[in-house]
Amino acid sequence: MGGGAGGSRKAETLLRAGARVTLVSPQVTEKIRSLADAGRLTWHARGYRSSDVAAMFLVFSATDDPDLNRRIEEDAAGQHALCNFADQPDRGHFILPSIIARGDLLVSISTSGKSPAVARRLRKNMENYFGEEYAPFLRLMGAVRERLLEREHAPDDHRKIFSQLLDGGLLALVKAEDMVGINRLLKSVLGDGFDGERLMADE
Repeated sequence: MGGGAGGSRKAETLLRAGARVTLVSPQVTEKIRSLADAGRLTWHARGYRSSDVAAMFLVFSATDDPDLNRRIEEDAAGQHALCNFADQPDRGHFILPSIIARGDLLVSISTSGKSPAVARRLRKNMENYFGEEYAPFLRLMGAVRERLLEREHAPDDHRKIFSQLLDGGLLALVKAEDMVGINRLLKSVLGDGFDGERLMADE
């Protein structure tokens, strides 16, 4: 519940995780409005009703009204739903870590609810380390793994091969979008038949 910046961030995180999201708020951010228009979440453009938590598994209270937050918590408990508070994580039934998402890479940072500000600062610092290149890099590594599984390679051989790709600088080559270098490395480690661009597109 809550259509401001906090609710928007929560909604996007849940959608990335594959959740079905229902949001209740008279006013929402443009991001939430666009997600609702695209059919990616359900938005009820009105005030909260106790029936809104019925049949819900997770409930997020992201309002700036303490009395409403307390009511949402009571309603959620009455429906055996887990409730999270955006600004008071110690009051809720569970906490959410700060997350860095790069395709299939998920890095979570948690201070066990003691300081969300510290978790956010750490996440911002680590975002510089885990760049956008990790998404295509993992697509490539996953595609290579699938090919090797089809050839019934032994797991010990897999570890050796992936160590060679990592030690050979595959991540840096992906970051630089150096397809010539990627294909050269793939061929030296895996032999013929591994095209980096095609593998990253097919995965």
